[in-house]
Amino acid sequence: MVSTYDVIIAGASNAGAMAACAAAEKGAKVLLIDKSGSSQFLFRSFFAALNSNAQQRAGIKVDKAKLMNFLTLFFQDNVDERLLWTWANHADETANWLEDNILKPNGGILRPQEDAYYETIVNTAFNTELAIATPDNGWAHYGEWVLNKAQELGVTIKYNTKLEELVTDDNKAVIGVITSDRASGEKTQYNANKGVIICTGGYGGNVDLMKKWNPLGYKKNVYSDGPRDDGSGILAGLKVGAARDEEPAEIIFDRGAVPVGTKAEDHYEIDFKGPGYFWMGAYPLLKVNLKGERFGNESVPYQFDINAMSKQPGYLEAQIWSEDTMDHLAQFDTQGCSRLGWPGIYNTEENKAEIQRRIDDGMVQKADTIEELAEKLALPKDKLIETVRRYNQMCKQGVDTDFGKEKFRLYPVEHGPYYGVIMGGRLLATLDGLRINSKMEVIDKDGNPIPHLYAAGNASGGFFWGSYPDRVPGLTCSHAQTFGRLAGQFAAEN
Repeated sequence: MVSTYDVIIAGASNAGAMAACAAAEKGAKVLLIDKSGSSQFLFRSFFAALNSNAQQRAGIKVDKAKLMNFLTLFFQDNVDERLLWTWANHADETANWLEDNILKPNGGILRPQEDAYYETIVNTAFNTELAIATPDNGWAHYGEWVLNKAQELGVTIKYNTKLEELVTDDNKAVIGVITSDRASGEKTQYNANKGVIICTGGYGGNVDLMKKWNPLGYKKNVYSDGPRDDGSGILAGLKVGAARDEEPAEIIFDRGAVPVGTKAEDHYEIDFKGPGYFWMGAYPLLKVNLKGERFGNESVPYQFDINAMSKQPGYLEAQIWSEDTMDHLAQFDTQGCSRLGWPGIYNTEENKAEIQRRIDDGMVQKADTIEELAEKLALPKDKLIETVRRYNQMCKQGVDTDFGKEKFRLYPVEHGPYYGVIMGGRLLATLDGLRINSKMEVIDKDGNPIPHLYAAGNASGGFFWGSYPDRVPGLTCSHAQTFGRLAGQFAAEN
């Protein structure tokens, strides 16, 4: 006998769990499935909003029109602007629901980042960020709280259950799913009276799809943080006629440390925060290519740095700094998850201990002279010496005449010991997916909704293009949770 629900949701993290809660609040009978044995660890810690209750208490209000125009220009209008505005018009409600129904009952809070806004020639940062925290400024691991809330609302959760394909009727409406059990491989059909919501994430953990849909991303990223992201939900949607973004979008961190001698083209490791995760790589310190040459302004958004690096030989870069640099990280005023440690806190000793661990595992090189450092990093000695000398001269003058880096982010590399690390891109997630409309309905190539099929989170498309706007901190989490909540509401009301 086939079990029947009103709404079936594939993927039980940021988008899917929020969709489940929203649909259940509307009175729907909900099934939430996930291919893993657990999903609570996947919930992101920074949420973007504009005028939430938490921001109002802190006296923060983000100019909606200015932010929307910034995002439109950032994406060069290769997005559906209606989706951007849908997010902007509903993010605050989602933030307030999260705070009132999930965080407060469990001792958590939304902590605004009052100092997040700044504007320079190369950077504009908006104080959209709400840190999902505990009152003592710790991390709030709230995924379990959201999933518990879903169960309190009557949601049935089945783990180790993977979406294999969508079931359609003669009118091409989606009426159910076929799943497989992770352990046995046994397939089961579940029917849905109102809708199916795909929240299965992107495809960064699928090497074949990366090579096919994002070949440059495959070359310039040496790690993928998405072992779950196999593209299965996107593929299921395509099989029933869904349209997909035609160009890739991705969020890449400049934090992918690799051993000296690594060939980026041959190194695409699916690794979630292993020894190759180098957080200080996101800081705008001196960076050079494999020829020892500085090649751009390190102060650009972290993904722009990787884009520039991808135009250099070998798809890799080296970051160079000196001992005293680590005592002055606060002056770089980085934002969002670029900051070391908890936002606004710069723990020098913990950072130095982390650097020592990376030295011990062979990722970071330490030397008494620049010549020795060049040798350890396999960089041309004369060129690196020349590059460091010129960089130090510009730092002392306070003017970057080569690439225009801001004065407050110029810090010399002149007092040993010296440090260096070889890095490539670290793919957090792909952001191109199934095309949707402002009701979260998946659409076909003609723009028509596929009946009863919805998508949210990184499995959905039309919202991002190219690089991720890291100067709007918390946007991926907020996009996923806000659109997940809307998808659950729309599906339940179908």
